Amino acid sequence: MSIVIHVEQLTKSFIRNDREILVLHNVNLEIESGSFVVIAGPSGCGKTTLLNIVAGLLAPGSGMVYYKGTPISGPRLEMGYLTQKDTLMPWRTVERNVEMPLEIRGVPAAERRRRAAEFIRLVGLEGFEKLYPHELSGGMLRRAGLARMLVTMPETLLMDEPFAALDAQLRLELQNELLSLWSRQRSSVLFVTHDLEEAIILGDRVVILGTGGQVIADEPVLLPRPRNAAHIRFRPEFISLHRRLWDALMESRQQVQRQEVRL
Repeated sequence: MSIVIHVEQLTKSFIRNDREILVLHNVNLEIESGSFVVIAGPSGCGKTTLLNIVAGLLAPGSGMVYYKGTPISGPRLEMGYLTQKDTLMPWRTVERNVEMPLEIRGVPAAERRRRAAEFIRLVGLEGFEKLYPHELSGGMLRRAGLARMLVTMPETLLMDEPFAALDAQLRLELQNELLSLWSRQRSSVLFVTHDLEEAIILGDRVVILGTGGQVIADEPVLLPRPRNAAHIRFRPEFISLHRRLWDALMESRQQVQRQEVRL
């Protein structure tokens, strides 16, 4: 498969209390077209910073990030981004929120409504189109955000811990929903989580990051698809992979803790 995202010698630091904090240091990563790659690691290893740079929302300190061979210098229409926090517009209904990316692109009103209705149905929100964000549960907010990201049918999906704030049962439901939607579109996905079970359930490949965004482990997930999020965790292959990735995650956590002590 061709490479859709190429991260080359990426470095990024921030200034905190007049001190430079190195978040990413010479990070290298490649994402193949059509693959579902999950990045996992403890808080402080640079996962979200890396995703924001890939999304074009942050500029690298040094190094480069390429999308299909072209340097990323800002947000790209080919990429959809679902953040940790809900970003629905509170003055717009579900329907109008989902339509918004199409409206920005100048899609005619009738076509906007048709496509918004299609994706609202796909994420299980049919019948709730006229509700406002404050009238929705947490799971419904996530579904609406997912529909808004998918409505433009982006080539690549960037997702930053989108289900982290949900209870375990609802998380399983939305993991299955995402797997079903991805199997239809086969977009390239770069998904960030701190949950190893979620990483293995969803991914074709799991990358564990350590201090400075360095790759501690990079493992293929050879479990068969389609997958059921509630059942696949009991397979022996799942348990074996989870054990290996857990060891890598513990190594990463120790690295981050040592760095925090030095700071």
